[in-house]
Amino acid sequence: MIGKVLLILGALTTMTACADAARRGAAPTSTSAPTSASASASASAPASAAPSAEASAEASAEAQADRSASPHPHVGMWVTADGRIRQELRPDGRYEEERDGRPRAYTGRYTVTGDHIDYFDDLGFTATGDVRDGVLYHEHLVLYRESPDPGTAQAMPPLA
Repeated sequence: MIGKVLLILGALTTMTACADAARRGAAPTSTSAPTSASASASASAPASAAPSAEASAEASAEAQADRSASPHPHVGMWVTADGRIRQELRPDGRYEEERDGRPRAYTGRYTVTGDHIDYFDDLGFTATGDVRDGVLYHEHLVLYRESPDPGTAQAMPPLA
């Protein structure tokens, strides 16, 4: 039993480290030392076998430009009627959610298929959402597109 708990704690620690590295834009680092076989194999591998950091960064920038060149119609800021939860769907396929004034309470990536949104949080959990009649139904939340006038949202019902 204790072994299972320690295994789960180790997995959670690794996931958190990977999520933190992703937020910083760095590659996650391994906490284990390489074996002598893998160390010697990597030492003897030619430098041209792996893509350069510049090529990887360039490919990533091109992919982001492709995604932002034709954003879907749901990009933008969405807010609950009481204003406590704000969710920004960015054109680069990332989202940031603010809760009760706490910026970046939840962050991750998302994909859009028609009016359906699949969320993949940086901490590992998933969620879904659907846009119907200009309203985003995200799990138990109802969010409205924020209007150009800060603090108000389009098609927001009056507060009771």
